[in-house]
Amino acid sequence: MKTSLLLIGKTDNKHIAACISDYAERISHYMPFEITTLPDVKNTKNLTEEQQKETEGKAIMKLLQPTDHVVLLDEHGKEPRSIELAEWLRKKQMTVRRLVFVIGGPYGFSPTLYQRANEQLSLSRLTFSHQMVRMIFTEQIYRACTIIKGEPYHHE
Repeated sequence: MKTSLLLIGKTDNKHIAACISDYAERISHYMPFEITTLPDVKNTKNLTEEQQKETEGKAIMKLLQPTDHVVLLDEHGKEPRSIELAEWLRKKQMTVRRLVFVIGGPYGFSPTLYQRANEQLSLSRLTFSHQMVRMIFTEQIYRACTIIKGEPYHHE
């Protein structure tokens, strides 16, 4: 199974970017993993929140294939424990060709993207910056991979 993470806007903080890169490299030892960063929408001051979500949604939709299993990282999604995420990922590895996670822009996702998505996941009921969500999420995917392989990274 190929796994992709789609992001809106680059990671500005070099320390967070380095952590994301480190976890992405670690994940690639377990499964094909890629991160695709779409540019921020330009002239956002002239756009409503809805227009910005629609513009971002169209850019994301262009990268999706009809058979992709799309998971939005959204505050209203399921909140699995790490063990549950690992079990969920293990099952997806057996049934899905390409798993695509999406971290949207500051206002969330367009209605079209919500309709296209197969699932929604939340990392926490707490609010994190988009930069930190990227780092936390890649660490959790790495953690899930080590749990699946029975490696001693995760302690329960």
